[in-house]
Amino acid sequence: MTHRDQLLETVQSLSGSFAAQLAELVAMPTESQNPARAAALRDYLDHMQARLARSGFAGDVWPNPDGPPLLVMRRIEDPDLPTVLVYGHGDVIRAQESMWEPGLAPFALTQREDRLYGRGTADNKGQHLINLLALEAVLEARGALGVNMTWLIEMGEEVGSPGLDRFCAAHRSLLDADVLIASDGPRVRADVPTVFLGARGSSNFDLTVDLREGAHHSGNWGGLLADPAIILAQALACITDARGAIRVPGWRPDSLTGALRQHLAALPAPGTGGPSVDPDWGEPGLSAAEKVYGWNSFAVLAMTAGQPEAPVNAINGQARATCQLRFVVGTEPERILPDLRAHLDAHGFDMVQIAPLREGYFPATRAALDNPWVRRVAASVETTLGTPPDLLPNLGGSLPNHVFARTLDLPTVWVPHSYSGCSQHAPNEHALLSLCTQALQVMAGIYWDIGDSRLS
Repeated sequence: MTHRDQLLETVQSLSGSFAAQLAELVAMPTESQNPARAAALRDYLDHMQARLARSGFAGDVWPNPDGPPLLVMRRIEDPDLPTVLVYGHGDVIRAQESMWEPGLAPFALTQREDRLYGRGTADNKGQHLINLLALEAVLEARGALGVNMTWLIEMGEEVGSPGLDRFCAAHRSLLDADVLIASDGPRVRADVPTVFLGARGSSNFDLTVDLREGAHHSGNWGGLLADPAIILAQALACITDARGAIRVPGWRPDSLTGALRQHLAALPAPGTGGPSVDPDWGEPGLSAAEKVYGWNSFAVLAMTAGQPEAPVNAINGQARATCQLRFVVGTEPERILPDLRAHLDAHGFDMVQIAPLREGYFPATRAALDNPWVRRVAASVETTLGTPPDLLPNLGGSLPNHVFARTLDLPTVWVPHSYSGCSQHAPNEHALLSLCTQALQVMAGIYWDIGDSRLS
């Protein structure tokens, strides 16, 4: 048995201690949307700083004038070795305590068979804990990583990572690295690792029709006063067709090349483990993988006119819809709203106002599929499990990958440890213990292999 095989046996036995350690992290109520939780955000970074220090990392918690503080810890074994940057976020989405199933609570880990319930189990505490346990196991087995490593942990990802880009731009030398290898998001299949190289961008905005003050009796004024809700509904209807295919010319990307389509054709269809997919929704002629990883999608996140919970017989004066475009590389971010403005105006909806929303904005990114670091990580996964990972050009969702890909100019390799049915951002968030156990082996293998001098 090789040293690598022994390492994988060791980490496989860590599943029991993993749950106990994850429970400690879940118990910290790190809601970044709640100003009353500021102390918990700092406590989490203090905990991770002490943990990394025990593995030979040195660094500090840094103030962030734009948001919650950040932690940077470095372990330099030899300046001539390559450096791996690891990222994670310790903040979680709002707890939604009253909406969890009986017997479950967001800040208390509960195990039911293979599921570990609690806020942050999937997003993102459980994921970076797996990576931390894997590197600790490699250090215990070999006494060294064989690479330099920097950990960056932020506490504001769930509110759009305020200050992260600015911090990284100001501290490029501190964060100098050869590659980002990090974990967030779901796998395509729960039982097969995924490697993805970027993320779709996200642009949120409000569409508003504001015609007059107040509301007016629908019997006296119906048929005389323009209805803002009807106008808004018609405006929304011109953005896509009746089956969701995008009609705004500038929102239709040109980056779904033949080579990319050929690569996506070999991937399993996304959307397993959740609701049934509507096969005729979205862009005609595209596969499910092409729609999620290679194309743009438009969504109406919320709509209001009047008081839906207590409607009255009146023509309202205003209507509003909060909308979102998920977009891939090949869509110009600075043109998204101007292109929409021109499209609405061309269809006679110049009265519809467009207001960008800063929260939830991320640019689109995508690393090269043939990057040497990508090949190295994918080969390591296949060595560990005997099967190649599902290799995605980008995630369907969004995360602050642009900070690493653009500001720090790094190839970005993400190895997610969750699955699509994890209830991320919803009540009853959970991780699968079996998936986490496999992920421990996968990450231990990756850290072992990238530090193996024979692969350099």
